[in-house]
Amino acid sequence: HMVKGILNIFSLTVLCFCTYKSSAQTAQMSTYCNPLNIDYTYMIYNAHNNLSYRSGADPAVVEFRGEYYMFVTRSMGYWHSTDLHNWSFITPEKWYFQGSNAPAAFNYKDSVLYVMGDPSGSMSVLYTDNPKRGDWKATPSILNNLQDPALFIDDDGQGYVFWGSSNVYPIRAKTLDKSRNFKPSDSTYTLFNLDEEKHGWERFGENHSHPTLGGYIEGPWMTKHGGKYYLQYAAPGTEFNVYADGVYMADHPLGPYKYAPNNPVFYKPGGFMNGAGHGSTVLGPNNKYWHFGSMALSVNVNWERRLCMYPAFFDKDGLMYSNTSFGDYPHYAPAVAGREGGFTGWMLLSYKKGVKASSHQQGHTADHALDENVKTFWLAENKSKDQWLEIDLQNASRVHAIQINYHDHQSGMFGRLPGLYHRYTIQGSVDGKAWTTLVDRSNSYKDVPNDYVELGVPQTVRYIRYNNIHVPTPHLAISGLRVFGKGAGKAPAAVKGFKVVRRSDRRDAMITWNAIAGAQGYNVYWGIAPDKLYNSWMVYDKAELELKSLTVDQPYYFAVEAFNEAGVSAKTV
Repeated sequence: HMVKGILNIFSLTVLCFCTYKSSAQTAQMSTYCNPLNIDYTYMIYNAHNNLSYRSGADPAVVEFRGEYYMFVTRSMGYWHSTDLHNWSFITPEKWYFQGSNAPAAFNYKDSVLYVMGDPSGSMSVLYTDNPKRGDWKATPSILNNLQDPALFIDDDGQGYVFWGSSNVYPIRAKTLDKSRNFKPSDSTYTLFNLDEEKHGWERFGENHSHPTLGGYIEGPWMTKHGGKYYLQYAAPGTEFNVYADGVYMADHPLGPYKYAPNNPVFYKPGGFMNGAGHGSTVLGPNNKYWHFGSMALSVNVNWERRLCMYPAFFDKDGLMYSNTSFGDYPHYAPAVAGREGGFTGWMLLSYKKGVKASSHQQGHTADHALDENVKTFWLAENKSKDQWLEIDLQNASRVHAIQINYHDHQSGMFGRLPGLYHRYTIQGSVDGKAWTTLVDRSNSYKDVPNDYVELGVPQTVRYIRYNNIHVPTPHLAISGLRVFGKGAGKAPAAVKGFKVVRRSDRRDAMITWNAIAGAQGYNVYWGIAPDKLYNSWMVYDKAELELKSLTVDQPYYFAVEAFNEAGVSAKTV
């Protein structure tokens, strides 16, 4: 059973928002939707097995001179943004021949940008003062036997490298002498390891349920805030829905470190696409923190992934936390002052609705594009202009945004390929007869594998129709045609019969409630205090959740809410 902890092969992705021309659209979107829509690179390290897939993982996002750079595993370059929202790819003058692996990045006083990430595990620290050009140079010192490095230079100029990617070895560190070409210390400092007997979320497997294998600890990232050091780490495995980032806190970069009681900090186990692990935290526009992480797709191969981002915060007690509730629904972009990362309130209108298509191949019917499962997909007979997919929302609804997630099925493509683009139109109709164009990509040259389109002018329609024009892959396959907005009717009533039974294994709890008529799904919240319900799990179609993410000796508080196309109920505690 090969996982990233063994091969340490991650690719990261970031979001790209584009300009659209249509009467229903604005030129610039103010919202985003996970997974992020960037032009992901096709991976090469499984080419010998003819496994073709895009992937983005292990994002290292840093600010440099007021702009942002995102380094992603094996991407043959990196991305640049001025707002953490619109991203463009940079092909640097000099870079790793096979792409960086689990890269590290650090901005030193806006004078030099440093990166690390040689796939061999033995590497110099690279640097440049012009990342847009990418004329990277190497410092002379070689640091050996590193996987998943993290570079940090403190305010006093002292350098550190942290690393770890193993189901055996802990997160470790060395000091780096910046005045001597980043010469590493002879001493190696052991910082912390997984403690699965106490920390339920660190257990291996889907839903933390593998009976025998231990979890992986990997992907450290350092954030200094308020004079304290927050060393983040990923567990338990990149291919699982429960891949997450936790944090230890200290008063010095080398510790001693204390486990954060509200771990995991960045956790997104339910919904359309899952995972939020092996990431980075960056101070973005309006002086707000953002966390970028890896999401599991894991269809063509275990480490087929996408990127995500969530707002990050520090509470009055100094705890780092996030909000991943409705984490793959539309949220406001980082530069939207006063709303950064806030939920738009646009609900999912397309879930399990009536659907028909021009064609399909066996086992990949049209309903697979509407089931909120990224691992299933509609596969058309061919990729011609005659192929279409039509949804009946069943009621006239106010549509605000649409997301199209394309899938790689036997694509046979490898590396950073030029000239890829998607072309399509999306139409809306009230009666299924008269159609209005909502999205017009008929002349686009943009590569948009996870396209997200915010309609500048919301449209009231019952029918949504995707019309294919061109995809860059040999097949037309869509894992999610997701429609967001406001549906008819009322939000569901508050949940009744809410019950939490913590089991003899204190890492586990069985959570049940009475199903609510008219509810599409539920969000279960938990945390270490009534005002610290920082974690959440989205559940569709059932009124129970087996939660295996808890810490043995930690008391918890719980809440649940119901939601449907019209809105969200009050929380039941």
